Order: sequence, then C-alpha cells, then structure tokens
Amino acid sequence: MQQQAARPLPLAGVKVLDVSQVMAGPYACMLLADLGADVIKIEPPGGGDQTRGSMGFKMKGPDSMGFLNMNRNKRSVTLNLKSEAGREVLLRMVKDADILIENYRPGAMKRLRLGYEDVKHLNPKLVYTSISGFGQSGPWADRPGFDLMAQAMSGVMSVTGYPDSLPVKCGVPVADIGCALFAVYATLAACMGARATGQGQYIDASLFDSAMAFSIWDVSDYWGTGKPPQPLGTSNKMTAPYQAMASSDGHFVMGANNQKLWQLLCNVIGRQELLADERFMTISLRLAHRAELEAELEKTFRQKDKAYWVDSLLAAGIPAGPILSYPEAFESEHGKARAMRIEIDHPIEGKVPNIGFAVKLMGTPQQVRRHPPLLGEHNDEVLGEMGIGPAEREQLRAQGAFAS
Repeated sequence: MQQQAARPLPLAGVKVLDVSQVMAGPYACMLLADLGADVIKIEPPGGGDQTRGSMGFKMKGPDSMGFLNMNRNKRSVTLNLKSEAGREVLLRMVKDADILIENYRPGAMKRLRLGYEDVKHLNPKLVYTSISGFGQSGPWADRPGFDLMAQAMSGVMSVTGYPDSLPVKCGVPVADIGCALFAVYATLAACMGARATGQGQYIDASLFDSAMAFSIWDVSDYWGTGKPPQPLGTSNKMTAPYQAMASSDGHFVMGANNQKLWQLLCNVIGRQELLADERFMTISLRLAHRAELEAELEKTFRQKDKAYWVDSLLAAGIPAGPILSYPEAFESEHGKARAMRIEIDHPIEGKVPNIGFAVKLMGTPQQVRRHPPLLGEHNDEVLGEMGIGPAEREQLRAQGAFAS
C-alpha cells in the first residue's frame, strides 16, 4: 500500500523577518515558525536579543532558558541597523519577505528609515506588524511599555487578587502573550488579504489594547451595573460556587455554575438542606451571599482531604480539580499525554526542555525543525541565499553591517 506523502506545514514558503526582542514579538514569530514559516531573527550584533542573557541562572552557553523557549524554529542574523550597510541589507531582505514584525518603541524604526512607509514601495505585499506597549497613537504611545504597565493601566490589575489586598498582577504575562496572539491572528489575516489583492498593510498591536480585550467579563459587569469591578480572589463574578475551596489538607477548585450542578453538589456532599436555604436558591442569590455560601460549603469540605472531594465531585459530573504546581502539571499523566514538555537538541546545551505546542494540527503536525539559534548562526547561510557572496560579505562587514 503506497504511503501518502507528508503535507507541508501550513506556512511553508512564508518568509518572516523577526525584528523584535524580549517576549511579545519573539513569541508571535515563534508561533509562525512552528507553523512552518521561515523566520529570520534580526538581532543587534554583540548581545543580540535582550532575553538571551536576561535570566539569573547560568546555562552552559550564553543563552537563557527564556530565550530558548521563545525562539525555536528560527534562523539568526546579526545586523547593525544603525549602520547604513546593515540597513541596506534589511531592505534587501524586505523585498522578498511576506511579514515583518518589530517591537521597538514607536518611532524607532522610522528614525532608522525602516518604518512601513519607508519599505512598502519595495514590496507592496508586505505585512508589517508593530508591537508596542500602548500602540502607535494616543497620548501614551511614547511611553515605555512592558507587561506590568499594561496590566496596571488596562484595568487588569484592579480585578486581580483578593478584596482589600495590595495590588497584584497576573502570575503569567497576559498582556505580552495576549498581544502576541492578537498580532499573529491579525498578521495572518492580512497575509491572506495580500495574497488575494496584492496589497499588504500595516498592523498596530499593543499590550494595552490586548489586556483590555481579555477583560470581557469584568468590562461587561461594569457596563451592566455602572460599578467598577473589584477583585474576587478565585471566585467568579457570574456564578457561584465557582472557586477554590479549603479541604482538610489544602485547597482544590470546583464549579457548580448552574442550577443542575448546584443540586448535584448539595446531594454529593450530603447538604440537601442548602437547596431550601433562601440565601442560595438561585445563582443571583448565591452571588449575593457568596461569603456565607463559601463558609457553609467549607464546613463540609474541611472534613475530608482534597483528593477525596475532587474524585467525588468528578464522579458526579461536577467540574473539579487539584491546584498543581508547574512540576506537577508537566509530570501529570495528562500533561505527558498532551506532550506539553518537549526536548530540543541544542549544539551547546544538549537536550533543552521546551513548552509543547499549545494547539495540535492533526493533518500537519507542528515540528521542531530548528534549535533556538545561536547569535548570528545563520549570517552566511541567509546572506548566501540572498546572493551576497563572501567578497560582498567582507565588504559589508568592513562597513559595519555586522558589528555594534
């Protein structure tokens, strides 16, 4: 029986110039690379992407574990974009690229004469995506913007943590990663449009806008009630009980977020009298008496351990789960079955752990085709593909294209 040839990855043949550093831009470009795009990471000579050396613990080589987890499947080229020679090399790259993604401060690429208006005439199909803290317009556009600032100024921090607690940010960088995801979807949509019309476009993505776009429940609550939403800890503003609960040996999470599940819960824990309690008869009433509801349920939950309650609730069809650390999540049977920890062969580090692919494409499974690149590892390879031979490379080097 003849075996069917493997299909190419969805973005095979798409060329991406990754002119970005740290998180949102590199992560967006890695997602494109995982889908088959040829991503060329343009880095400053000398130190390269700031993330290469930004984490405290020492690896065998110069690159941090953070860099190694955001830059697989890319090639690295070092270019001094402040030099005329380096700038000219990037302009030559733009001519046959499909996408350019950058995340410098607004105006920085324009000052280098590498902004969208400077390059679009070279390649009308180019999709040029700028990622910044607060966007390319508005009174905050020139502010330096990182995930923390975006969480604080978008409203996200105002609803994170417990009531009357100190300000708390989300434990994971939701503004950075959210912006990367929004940038990828907009960039790919624009690429589809460019293939149909021959016209690329400029995309303005920001951490601030992305964090606000994640805030659907809280903003809906505000617009519906006219009252600014407050932090609720692990609780949910739309239903109750839906939160962490204390057991005899720690906390677990559960959610009886509709009337059927509420009735099931009361039966499973042997607290049928709660069904007739006027404080808890509807979702609205349970929300209004959330503190009393939690206290009543924990009277029972504290009598047995969390494993007992998770198993009992799941057996009845009530959503529940343990609160796992990252080591526990990766080592869980499900984490292993979903391949959420993979290993990459690296020329210096050996086997490097990476977070696995967040979505699985069944017809064209994502692959690790390239290790996270060493700084400037692909200078000769990429420049050679552009028709820049050894003699011209030496000339460019003498002109400062590859030196800081």
